[in-house]
Amino acid sequence: MSKEGGNDACIMKIEILGAESLGVRGLCCFVKTKSKRILIDPGIALGFFRYRLPPHPVQIAAGERIRKKIVKAWSEATDIVFSHFHGDHVPLKNANPYQLNIDKVKGLNSAVRIWAKLSTLSPIEKTRVESISDSLGKELIPAEGKEKGVLSFFGPVPHGEGKNNLEKVIITRVKEDSVFVHASDLQLLNDEAVSQVLSLKPDILLVSGPPLYLSKMSNELIEIAWRNAIRLSRNVKTLILDHHLMRDNNGVLWLEKLSTKTKNAVICGADFMEKPRLLLEARRRDLYRNIPVPEGWHEAYGRGEVDAGQYWDMAKNFLS
Repeated sequence: MSKEGGNDACIMKIEILGAESLGVRGLCCFVKTKSKRILIDPGIALGFFRYRLPPHPVQIAAGERIRKKIVKAWSEATDIVFSHFHGDHVPLKNANPYQLNIDKVKGLNSAVRIWAKLSTLSPIEKTRVESISDSLGKELIPAEGKEKGVLSFFGPVPHGEGKNNLEKVIITRVKEDSVFVHASDLQLLNDEAVSQVLSLKPDILLVSGPPLYLSKMSNELIEIAWRNAIRLSRNVKTLILDHHLMRDNNGVLWLEKLSTKTKNAVICGADFMEKPRLLLEARRRDLYRNIPVPEGWHEAYGRGEVDAGQYWDMAKNFLS
């Protein structure tokens, strides 16, 4: 198995397109096999407010770049997977300026199969299923328990803890020369869900770590997440933890500590892609402190009157 850009056409190639360590909220990846090109969770978001601040233009510029990559992958995909319908995992009809608007992919790649979690839907998810299906002019395929060539689906399993949360996600497995598993927003907070992931025997696993930045994360929940992280790290050759975990610096420290507990690779998405870590969500206050933003900039951006690209250039020294 290789990352994107490998030379062997017989080896599965994995490209992580969007995640917190790459500058946005999401867990999007593009997997290429001999016969399939599978785009999983094609959505992104930026925390609308963090530390009482809207996304910095540097974050917005990173989001623009990643949206373009997702749209390109959408045009090339044979299969698309929606693990669930949160706005950082799917394109939206009424997207805010920092998400992926479904108009960007409307009419693009009409032959693609779109697999989705269609059971245990919340009211908001039901509305989004209908709007996505109507906008794209095609029915979504129920993924639960299905298998199609190298592609198979499991669950649904809890989104996070599960104890007080009825939201669910599906797990995607791609099996060719090796096994890649995308486990979306498990957050390592549910023992049974982690056991199901381990039963799939992944060589490479991409999964959300725990949201350590949230006040709801009690010592008990952190202990559960740590125990499950240890289980995964000792049984998976390459464990990629990202998404919720990489939204603050405590998550980075947690990841580094975990990596010392196993001989296997424990990394984030940027590490896997051999790119610098762009922890822009965690560094939002620093971005505002070092690169000031004029009053009214975000409103002007929403109207299409200003460009975020200049801020990307300004941030190069700050991000290095």
